[in-house]
Amino acid sequence: MPGENKHVVFDVVGTCISYDNYFDAIEERLGDRFRAQNIGSRLFGYCWMEAGEREYTYLSLSGKYIKFFDIFRSIFYRTLLQAGIQEPREFASDDDLEFLLQSYRSLKARPSLAECWGKLRNASFTVWCLTAGDTARVGGYLKAGGVEMPEDNFVSCDTIGVGKPEPSSYKYILDKFDQKDLDVWFAAAHMWDAAGAKAVGFRGAWCSVWEKEQCTDIFGEMDVVAADLPAMADGIIEASTKK
Repeated sequence: MPGENKHVVFDVVGTCISYDNYFDAIEERLGDRFRAQNIGSRLFGYCWMEAGEREYTYLSLSGKYIKFFDIFRSIFYRTLLQAGIQEPREFASDDDLEFLLQSYRSLKARPSLAECWGKLRNASFTVWCLTAGDTARVGGYLKAGGVEMPEDNFVSCDTIGVGKPEPSSYKYILDKFDQKDLDVWFAAAHMWDAAGAKAVGFRGAWCSVWEKEQCTDIFGEMDVVAADLPAMADGIIEASTKK
């Protein structure tokens, strides 16, 4: 309806985009080698990715912003060592690394994403994205999935120069909105992300498709909790009518 000031800002990778390609590629390329060392390929993949996000965040907080993908590439062999591989560069090669990085460049949109965004847009919400990834790569995920996102509504932390969950990253996009009668949400499959946005003024929506466990004892409660993206959209719409 004209005059409505309703927005939902989505995290992208992990929320709108699945990690399945990445985990499948690790199993395909290194699974047998990991099993010979009694290491789970999925656990390694999780540790590599999470360590990358930690280093990205710590560097951002220290004032030295570096793109996530550059960090992700750099810490591969270090992560192998920490997983228990004594000679990481004999266990895996740069060709293996490039194969795995390419899988991360080719992540797929969750099948229910278009339905989720369609529900919200039909309810007069404007949909936005705020990602720690670069616009070319992450925008490519959405385009390949046939999901429309206007360029002006797609914001990368690379542009802001600070990474989530630094409060100014969320405030950067929050300040884009007219504050009069504003109904603004942050939607994520990462509790830390939704909680970080909620702390600066967003209402928080969390989808359990990735983390499964809320850990509310450390992150607090969300305004909407759902098992999948369309259900999260329904929850946001319902909660908005009760505001």
